Order: sequence, then C-alpha cells, then structure tokens
Amino acid sequence: MNKRVTIEMPDEMLKLVEEYAAEAGAATDAYLRDVIEQHLEDLHDIAAAEAAMQSIRDGEPTYTLEEVKQRLGLGD
Repeated sequence: MNKRVTIEMPDEMLKLVEEYAAEAGAATDAYLRDVIEQHLEDLHDIAAAEAAMQSIRDGEPTYTLEEVKQRLGLGD
C-alpha cells in the first residue's frame, strides 16, 4: 500500500528536481521516489560496509580471492 507524503522545498530545489526528472524522462514524483529509494539503499550499503570494516578492525580474518577459490576447490 502506498502512502501520500507532502514535502515543502525551496522553489530553486523544486526547479532542479523537475529539470533532472525531465532529463531522466520521468514524472517529478516518480523521480523523487527513485532518488529517495537510491539514497536509502546507499545508507544501507554504507552501514554494511562500516560493519564489515569494524569486523576487520576487530581482528576477523580476511581472505584473498585465490584463497577463497582454493578453499572452495575452484582451482583454475
């Protein structure tokens, strides 16, 4: 189910959004949904990367691609 959200933004920002939406061949509302979705995905990816980096800092071992191939029996 979709919910309607109303936001206020400066005229200059709306103009930019409308221009980018037009360049992308999308309606303004669809373009904004895509931008927000992409940003949320980026935040998720950043959090996952930060968690992985913390694991490495905490001493979790890492492996090269060659080591992984060897462990999985995926030799040349």
